[in-house]
Amino acid sequence: MSVTLLLGTTKGGFLLRPEGDGWAVSGPHCGGWPINHMAGDPESGTIWAAGGGEFHGAGVWRSEDGGESWVLSRFANGTMNEFLKAEPEMAKAFGMEPEPPAPFDGEVVALWSIRRAGGRLYAGAKPAALFESRDGGETWAKVEALTEHPSAQEWEPGAAGLVLHTILHDPEDAGKLWVGISAAGVFATEDGGATWERRNRLSNAEACDHAHPAAGSDGNTGMCVHNMARAPGDVLYQQNHHGVFRSGDGGRSWDDITQGLPSHFGFPIGLHPREAGTIWTVPLNGDTEGRYPPGAAAAVWKSVDGGATWADKREGLPQEACFFTVLRQAMAVDSGDPAGVYFGTNTGSVFASADEGESWAEVARHLPTVLSVDVLERG
Repeated sequence: MSVTLLLGTTKGGFLLRPEGDGWAVSGPHCGGWPINHMAGDPESGTIWAAGGGEFHGAGVWRSEDGGESWVLSRFANGTMNEFLKAEPEMAKAFGMEPEPPAPFDGEVVALWSIRRAGGRLYAGAKPAALFESRDGGETWAKVEALTEHPSAQEWEPGAAGLVLHTILHDPEDAGKLWVGISAAGVFATEDGGATWERRNRLSNAEACDHAHPAAGSDGNTGMCVHNMARAPGDVLYQQNHHGVFRSGDGGRSWDDITQGLPSHFGFPIGLHPREAGTIWTVPLNGDTEGRYPPGAAAAVWKSVDGGATWADKREGLPQEACFFTVLRQAMAVDSGDPAGVYFGTNTGSVFASADEGESWAEVARHLPTVLSVDVLERG
């Protein structure tokens, strides 16, 4: 089984592959666009990269040759295109031409997530919206039922804006999807996106006892979900802006499993490929305290009992003057035995564990800010 790490960064997509005793770095790809998330197809080897921003516009890049070449499916044009139209001589000097109108101009600023599910490809956007492709990413259509949800007028942006950043699916049922929106919470469909249900209810009627504006209230978890993971049987985990939660019923109700962690704040959550109770997260000291590891000493916290207890794993991680942040999609887990666990930092490092998070090694450094880490495995 070969493993390729797919890294989304602020300066393009990067690929990391094992080579000798280390890892070889390929990139930057995707025209140097900010790439928020990447995904791959283990059967064909196709890689997709979702990203963009106000300057570049928004779109999904696609490579069918292992990253050697890339094709862009543009969703929306950015301010660069306006500049090219306004300054034709300058555009000529740069060897660039304005782009024609894109299908979602004025609707999309950037793409934040991408997921292959049930033979379809899904992309999550800013402002929060979900798009679907049935031809491998060449053309796209908006999943209107989500943005027409009765609660849509209540959705509030998180610090990064109103973004749909997480897409999960059930490999056994193509009609079941879950999405995470900051800061509107968790939404689920069981009919392929025709209808959606908002799922943020705590497993009991009491509010969380977390003293923070982003904490849950009125029997809810809190709407600023940061990241989610799914295990078979519709067991879900989420790292919220203020707490870590577990659901055993597909998100219909959530249990607070934060106790035992050093803080309520963090971004990513990783899940073991076979053991539904084994999870990893990277707590940070707080949203207004600097967003770095507590005590400036890095640790990945691991639970093997579904969050009932937690243990900090520090071997190989910096224990002094460590001020990095691990962002919401910057952790991934492979299907090996033992499972490999990976995370990237906003300081451009990538750490890997070959023993399910017990110890760590830095496998890349000096990259741009790592926004996401995903795994492409091919047999």
